[in-house]
Amino acid sequence: MWDAEKKGFRMHLRLEKSLSVNSVAAYGHDVELLTQYLQMQGSSGGPDAIDLKQLQGFIRYIAEMGMSAGSQARIISGLRAFFLYALQEHIIRTDPSALLEAPKLKRALPEVLSVEEIEAILAAIDMSSPEGTRNKAIIETLYSCGLRVSEAVNLRCSHLYPDVGFVRVIGKGDKERLVPIGSEALRYIRIYMDTIRRHLNIKPGEEDILFLNRRGSRLSRVMVFLIVQDLVRKARINKRISPHSFRHSFATHLVEGGADLRAVQEMLGHESITTTEIYTHLDRDYLRETLQRFHPGFARH
Repeated sequence: MWDAEKKGFRMHLRLEKSLSVNSVAAYGHDVELLTQYLQMQGSSGGPDAIDLKQLQGFIRYIAEMGMSAGSQARIISGLRAFFLYALQEHIIRTDPSALLEAPKLKRALPEVLSVEEIEAILAAIDMSSPEGTRNKAIIETLYSCGLRVSEAVNLRCSHLYPDVGFVRVIGKGDKERLVPIGSEALRYIRIYMDTIRRHLNIKPGEEDILFLNRRGSRLSRVMVFLIVQDLVRKARINKRISPHSFRHSFATHLVEGGADLRAVQEMLGHESITTTEIYTHLDRDYLRETLQRFHPGFARH
């Protein structure tokens, strides 16, 4: 019943909204969950037969299944996007999701690494192995450029501009941005390319991908996550750290150093400055902690 609408929605997201394959799949999954629930409830109508009460029942259902508030909010966002598309395409006459409330979310501040902790992670890398040389280049690049892990694993050799110290990054929605890259990251990328990568039997289609596994294919996001987890354990850092932590640390250290928020937004590839503003909250916490530790007036209380 919903097949044509689902297909049209995916095409709309890919062609008109320029979303990535992963984002399109996530939105499609949200609609799929709803239709599965409706089938369980015995509803056989199309999108034009859905009302607010049914959507509220669906949200209660996924909450009772143990889905977190964050996941619920993301699914509601996906459904709103679908019904907005359906409204624009005259598939429905009114938007049943317009009054659908998302669960209240606590804004969790991300775990941030100190400069010393990042140095400890880098020092934990075994540089005597081919993977160690590659991993050093990856960690240096994640922190130096503030990349998402998906951006790092899809980084291309042809997008490196070492003579001017920049790298071209393909971000969310296939949006491109130029990001400065540090000399240490460039140095280890060059070592990796000259001593390890050039000797790999690279799979067809992966010739321009920078970071490869031993079989000559690009790394998966999960593989980078496992690499980071192993290094954090070896460095004896007791924090919940993921590859994204280097991006958070990059932004936090810039803001703490007095960087302009607009410049940080540009480097991170945030569409809205409100997303970047989370780092000003981190900065305020850092300032408060510094005062409490070192100011005599605060130390007495």
